[in-house]
Amino acid sequence: MPALPSSPIRTLDQLALRGRDGDPALVLRDSTLSFKDLRDRVATLAGWLASLDLAAGARVATWAAKGELTSLMPLAAARAGLVHVPINPLLKRTQVAHILADSGTALLIASKARLASLEPGDLPERCDAFEESAAIAGHAAPIDQSEAEPEDLAAILYTSGSTGRPKGVMLTHANMWLGAVSVAEYLGLGRDDRALAVLPLSFDYGQSQLLSHWYAGGSAVPLDYLTPRDVIKAIARHGVTTLAAVPPLWVQLVELNWPDEAIRPLRRLTNSGGALTLDLVRALRSRFPQARLFPMYGLTEAFRSTYLDPDLVDAFPTSMGKAIPHAEVLVVADDGTIAADDTEGELVHCGPLVAQGYWKDPERTAERFRPAPASSRYGGMAVWSGDRVRRAPDGLLYFVGRRDAMIKSAGNRISPQEIEEAVLATGLVSEAVALGVKDERLGQAVHLIVRVKADSSQAMKDLPRILMQELPNFMQPRQIHWRQALPLSANGKIDRVALAEELAA
Repeated sequence: MPALPSSPIRTLDQLALRGRDGDPALVLRDSTLSFKDLRDRVATLAGWLASLDLAAGARVATWAAKGELTSLMPLAAARAGLVHVPINPLLKRTQVAHILADSGTALLIASKARLASLEPGDLPERCDAFEESAAIAGHAAPIDQSEAEPEDLAAILYTSGSTGRPKGVMLTHANMWLGAVSVAEYLGLGRDDRALAVLPLSFDYGQSQLLSHWYAGGSAVPLDYLTPRDVIKAIARHGVTTLAAVPPLWVQLVELNWPDEAIRPLRRLTNSGGALTLDLVRALRSRFPQARLFPMYGLTEAFRSTYLDPDLVDAFPTSMGKAIPHAEVLVVADDGTIAADDTEGELVHCGPLVAQGYWKDPERTAERFRPAPASSRYGGMAVWSGDRVRRAPDGLLYFVGRRDAMIKSAGNRISPQEIEEAVLATGLVSEAVALGVKDERLGQAVHLIVRVKADSSQAMKDLPRILMQELPNFMQPRQIHWRQALPLSANGKIDRVALAEELAA
């Protein structure tokens, strides 16, 4: 097995030890916690959790907006020997009740309003509930560092996937520690870096906004924004150097005017929750020429998988790049062999970032987590992503599409991304989603949903004509649905499931 980082893998709570005492670690609405404050608060919150006499490994869930509780709980729960289950604050009681029941949560800490929204039966039996203010103000003797082993479970992150109810991805201390190490390494983070944490903290990369900067001795500013302009204002106010966002937010951000004081501090831009389109890459490079752009690909089951070196972005703007540190990414052909260059195959992620499977779901675990290909230098279990990619002769990877998202029309397997890229390349619309809708003759017919720009009437005339020129007949949309806005999921991604259900109705 290849050597792991020179700094030993430790328990997750020890990330709080990385920074210097007086340096800022967490910038809240009304206060800033130094690293000494961070260590003290984590120790006290962990002590309060320990005082509740929960069994070792019990699940403790948080359901609250970004703030001190949700930022500290990943470390505090780990120190108390518990497993953290962060719940997206945008979820409603029905989804929350499923997560609580599925995880067997023994303790829920939530905001007063969210607790009030729960109905009888939503809390599992023997599950206690506290308001977040009670947890933060709880008086208990602080406890020292965790005695857990790196392979012990530290968190369960629930991901919706494309079908079915959310499933819990099991992450160990080592998974999350190495994730922070990897991101801090390839982003080149340092003590003077500050992240604006706009991604949900229930999201794998959302937590990484905090953990990777704390590993580097830097700081983070949690932000629940109402409008994209709130993001711009926060960057200027706090001197933010690192911004991660999902593509729909990036689209909205580049459409706005940015003052110099918001552009100037940014050193690096990253993406999550979907690939950046060619037009969006060019817009980001034009808007923020001084910032290094890191296009990335990842999945909750293995955290991050690939990133594109910013020095290659202008020359290869559509590439996924190569494997991040401490990961091995293989392109596997349908016969199980390593695919040849420029040949489509399945992306398989191997190495120590691979999660431990789905919580109490052996059937779905067996589908996604399988032994690594024989050629893997890591071996062990790997994540078979279901995503179709190809590897160029220079080693750069390119996304083709999801196997289960492919549109099958009249015998053709059509990549939605290929259609979407062609639509966005026209410059007539801001966002586009291609979906397959059941059709008796074709199997599936292509439907296109687009978010229009200002002059929608002209776009409605020109787009069909241009697509007839740019796409083959079998890729032509049966119908184009024009929208002023597209629905977003709780993680800020375009909600393809909701759109598909709407079109199928």
